[in-house]
Amino acid sequence: MTIRRIFHIGLALSLLLALSAGTAFADRGRTVIHKQPAKVVKKGYVLDKRHHHNRYYPPSGYVTRSLPRGHMVVPHYKKRYYFHDGIWYRPSGVSFSVVLPPIGLTVHALPRYYSTIWVGSIPYYYAAGTYYNWWPERRTYVVVEPPPEQSVVEESEVPEQLFIYPKEGQSEELQATDRYECHSWAVGQTGFDPTLPGGNVSADENASKRADYNRATKACLEARGYSVR
Repeated sequence: MTIRRIFHIGLALSLLLALSAGTAFADRGRTVIHKQPAKVVKKGYVLDKRHHHNRYYPPSGYVTRSLPRGHMVVPHYKKRYYFHDGIWYRPSGVSFSVVLPPIGLTVHALPRYYSTIWVGSIPYYYAAGTYYNWWPERRTYVVVEPPPEQSVVEESEVPEQLFIYPKEGQSEELQATDRYECHSWAVGQTGFDPTLPGGNVSADENASKRADYNRATKACLEARGYSVR
């Protein structure tokens, strides 16, 4: 290799290093925003705005060839219903149709996303056209008739979902542990528990306590190296 060629290679490497250093210097002090991917709405799904729910679901009669992974089987009077993320299914030939569940059907857990409304001192839970009440004797939720419109008191619309980004490359296992421990800490600080009926607080306190819980959760996760929005 000639001296001239070695000189040109060295010059090119020097220029590349200088450009890299300049880019790194320009990025110092600048906030890098990691944008959340745009939500993809499946074809045929419709927006449910009732009681500030604001989520997309397939309408009754929607047909799918297969059930989503993680669905639950819920028997009711010798019939089998399938439940996933607030949506109920029944067999329809070789496919499955979206249906409204019958009154009296019980399920052990509410879907991940639901809206709470109040009729007097009784909380109702709403998702995808279906209303639920808590049945304390059996420690389960039961599908009930929609309450009279004039008697419903809706909760204030408060964001319930926090977008959490692991800034320090935390593993999925560590993220799950941190989220659970921060949830427990926030419950202890505020008295509001979103996993219990009505958040385990009175209707008058529900909106403010929910906001307090979200702030406490956010502070806890940020202290553990997460970006929370």
